[in-house]
Amino acid sequence: MLKKEIQSALNKQVAMEEHASRSYLALALWADEAGFEGAAALFYKQTEEERGHMMKFIKYVLEAGGSPVVSDYGKPLPRPKSFKNLFEIGLEHEKAVTKSIHAIAELAWKEKDMATFNFLQWFIAEQVEEEDSFQTILNKIGLIEEHGGSLYMLDRELAMKVGK
Repeated sequence: MLKKEIQSALNKQVAMEEHASRSYLALALWADEAGFEGAAALFYKQTEEERGHMMKFIKYVLEAGGSPVVSDYGKPLPRPKSFKNLFEIGLEHEKAVTKSIHAIAELAWKEKDMATFNFLQWFIAEQVEEEDSFQTILNKIGLIEEHGGSLYMLDRELAMKVGK
């Protein structure tokens, strides 16, 4: 049976993952409307991935004898001001998710809930990948800005990344 404090933290993470899914959908729509097909495809894929993360947390809470809660996490992330800002928003959000998951892992360790601590290890590794993905894109945008080039070419590369 999950301790109340751990169950509460996991349910907050459920809400955060749901918020990420909706936020990435909003970012995908912005990119689609702006004509950035590859970026839109990337964010549509992120939408589904975040929903999958939410479901993993829900299933874990159930399997651990807890009661999962789906709650309203508020409005999606802000509308981007530019192509670059689209990915800055994504990176900042992933950093917030990383911080939240680390806090739950620390709580699980403190409470000696090794099952929850073990469950979170996949998410901890996943967050390294998520942050790196956004940072790599931002690094490429920086190179284009500094050395010239075309956002279209970068956008095409993003499209190829997701098989579009």
